[in-house]
Amino acid sequence: METESMDCESSTRSITNDNGTYHFSSTKNHAAAAVVTNTVGPTTTAAATSVYELLECPVCTFSMYPPIHQCHNGHTLCSTCKVRVHNRCPTCRQELGDIRCLALEKVAESLELPCKYYNLGCPEIFPYYSKLKHESLCNFRPYSCPYAGSECGVVGDIPFLVSHLRDDHKVDMHAGSTFNHRYVKSNPREVENATWMLTVFQCFGQYFCLHFEAFQLGMGPVYMAFLRFMGDEEEARSYSYSLEVGGSGRKLTWEGTPRSIRDSHRKVRDSNDGLIIQRNMALFFSGGDRKELKLRVTGKIWKEQHSPDSGLCIPNLSS
Repeated sequence: METESMDCESSTRSITNDNGTYHFSSTKNHAAAAVVTNTVGPTTTAAATSVYELLECPVCTFSMYPPIHQCHNGHTLCSTCKVRVHNRCPTCRQELGDIRCLALEKVAESLELPCKYYNLGCPEIFPYYSKLKHESLCNFRPYSCPYAGSECGVVGDIPFLVSHLRDDHKVDMHAGSTFNHRYVKSNPREVENATWMLTVFQCFGQYFCLHFEAFQLGMGPVYMAFLRFMGDEEEARSYSYSLEVGGSGRKLTWEGTPRSIRDSHRKVRDSNDGLIIQRNMALFFSGGDRKELKLRVTGKIWKEQHSPDSGLCIPNLSS
């Protein structure tokens, strides 16, 4: 498969919050902080911020949720850290006991705060106890790195992750909506988990990750190819893709919707949502040579268009 380099230049910034550091491209609009301030009002925001600081655990610095514990001197900490500090106040070293700070829990009920991803564009404001649930599903939350070959903890927006995959993981980048992928393994009997390949394709103004890997299933190896969309699940449904592998006059085909990178690589793989090739069939496609595996996977990506008259999906194959 001919490689084609793709330049992707963008400056990046990072934000540190109670979940760590995440990165975003400076080309995005991050003026939501001003929107939040104008909506709530500077006085209200300052008061909310002051109370919010009281709700920050002094040990882990995360926001505290019931039960909030306190020592006899009034120092507070979260229930998780109470176990970590062996029931001793980290501020005054007094024994904590089982005293709850009911007043602070009650104050938190009346507190409204912006989503912690407001710098990434989320304009929403929530009651304190509803905020955590929203943030776990917020469409503006950063994406995790889709690289499956290691436990990479990098998070950020899509432009940043594309640069990260190219520069740090040295992933092949290709432009176009069709592909012709060749997979060769010298000893198909020795297949271990995460024997895999990853390629990123750019088409329709979006990025897609093509995964091809071998892993153990039951007593023998299987081979699997699937596509992930670098964006949210709702937008991923606007696209379809097909995969085909064959040889010796036979072929297997798969057609489906790419999965969002919000779903982990392992979750997609374990759901069998892709082109699956059993070992015997893979050897057959390789010409019957049991000493070397040679598979060629071809495919295409297209964007679905909804007909305003019939409501049917019409494939758009142009990129």
